Amino acid sequence: MRRIPVLRPRLAAGAGLALAATLLLAACTADVPAAETPAAETPAAGSSSGPSATPVADGEDLTPETGFTALVASTTTTPAPVLASDGKVHLAYELLLTNAAPLAYAVSTLEVVDPASGDTLLTIGPDVIQRDVTRLGASAEGEDATGPITIGSAETWMAWIDVAVEPDAVPASLQHRVSGELQRPDAPAPADYVLITVPTSTAEAQAVSSPVAAGDWYMSEGCCAEYTHHRNGFAPINGRGLTPQRFAIDFFKVDEEGKTWEGDPSKLESYFSYRQPIVAAASGTVVRSVDGFANTDALPGPPPIPPIIETVGNHVVVEIGPGKYLLYGHMDTGSVKVKVGDTVEVGQELGLIGSSGNSTTPHLHFQLQDEPTFFPTDSLPWVFDRFTLLGSVPERIWDDDLGLQPSGQLPFDQVDPSERTNELPLDRTVIRLE
Repeated sequence: MRRIPVLRPRLAAGAGLALAATLLLAACTADVPAAETPAAETPAAGSSSGPSATPVADGEDLTPETGFTALVASTTTTPAPVLASDGKVHLAYELLLTNAAPLAYAVSTLEVVDPASGDTLLTIGPDVIQRDVTRLGASAEGEDATGPITIGSAETWMAWIDVAVEPDAVPASLQHRVSGELQRPDAPAPADYVLITVPTSTAEAQAVSSPVAAGDWYMSEGCCAEYTHHRNGFAPINGRGLTPQRFAIDFFKVDEEGKTWEGDPSKLESYFSYRQPIVAAASGTVVRSVDGFANTDALPGPPPIPPIIETVGNHVVVEIGPGKYLLYGHMDTGSVKVKVGDTVEVGQELGLIGSSGNSTTPHLHFQLQDEPTFFPTDSLPWVFDRFTLLGSVPERIWDDDLGLQPSGQLPFDQVDPSERTNELPLDRTVIRLE
């Protein structure tokens, strides 16, 4: 292909320097009271110096928070509330931060504020900011460093937000603020910015029934605060940046002794989840039905990353309402019982749990999404209409790979069983489904 020369106007460099000067000036004068700013002179009546304009009092057309910012912010989704098994309503979403200045900006604190009340709902400070705000394309899994993060010029970073509030205190919108320093050549300049304010969704989380057989189940790699490959799985697909597994959960069968497998961990049959029935958690119409992919043969090790079309292996997608699709993934080879166009009812068997696609050990991958395909899609919150909370697993088991544990025994902290309705089981909980 012939290269076509591109003319780069000199204005670009000048504009960058102007932006830098503006930001530096703003950083140095941010604390100057408005009363100390000289008022603009109004041309006398009949003046021929230019077109007349309606005088505006200083600041009358701007909010107090208006100002130049080094960072450009956007969200990947509309924050949507969901009541979780800790009794709090969670708003889990991602905030993209791009440094538009020619100087680096060191962020020490990111805050999420309710602009209506002024209450600070979440503070990501120096002790956790390197874990919760990561450079796009990088991972903070296991990150325990402290101190500010430095966003270089033209770099984009991702803040993994989880705002948890009381059920009667869900805000109508969320405002984002950062505190930090512009890295000037002579000396850092303190610069605090008010970034975007976004509305929260008014939709209720979708209630569903159990997608698996009655029994005790380990809820792994779920929402909302801890690092997991679901919650932190940002995926740029066809130019769209989404988190398609934000509220996804992997289901693993647990026996009466708290074990998930017994015997030889290299064999599928050793896992209690294998070939357990998968049932429709809500009524609807089948829009995808995929079978024929093989189960993993890498047990107990992790499988090689498959082609994108095989990510969820054998799977079924059911449309349960406008823009709402339930995905059931990693089914056993040859077990899918429904086809596209079928109408399914709650509790109807769809197939059996397997370990096809990008799966470590046999489990059901379950999620609600806004598109009929796994990629690209956005993940939506959902709740179980009822379940019993039995406890939680305090330690992260790497990427669901239960076969790499010394035994099938889960490190399980039991609690007094409690009945729950219309809640989302949080990551690493153990629940009983009927």
